Amino acid sequence: MRIVELNKIGVVDIVPLSVELQLELPLADGGISAGFPSPAQDFVDLAIDLNKELVKHPSATFYGRVKGESMRDLGINDGDLIVIDKSLIPKNGRIAVCYLDGEFTMKTIRMEKGCCWLIPANDEYQPIKVTEENDFLIWGVVVHVIKSF
Repeated sequence: MRIVELNKIGVVDIVPLSVELQLELPLADGGISAGFPSPAQDFVDLAIDLNKELVKHPSATFYGRVKGESMRDLGINDGDLIVIDKSLIPKNGRIAVCYLDGEFTMKTIRMEKGCCWLIPANDEYQPIKVTEENDFLIWGVVVHVIKSF
């Protein structure tokens, strides 16, 4: 499988999704206790394919790698992998990947009459007011964040 980079502009590296390969991995379906320990399962008989779990619209879905810390207060950090669905209609309060004046950025969107605000989740960054004078497109909606520790 070869991944072709679509864009390396701004704060998100975007790569296309490939669902041709199915990779079913063992699934501990009984749940993983985050409180008191539970008895370990001796065997796992269920499997999960993350493409089936995370991707609802394969032809409109892309992966992105986050660059920067503007969304850290929502738990989205530099290096995290995001799943972006371009088929979803953007709504207030959703996290979106936006194209603004030649660069990609990821922010929470807030739409108001006559403008749109791109709201960071880090006090070190200022909200961005988008008006008719800007070259602007809500490119896709972030539907999942995959973290690495």
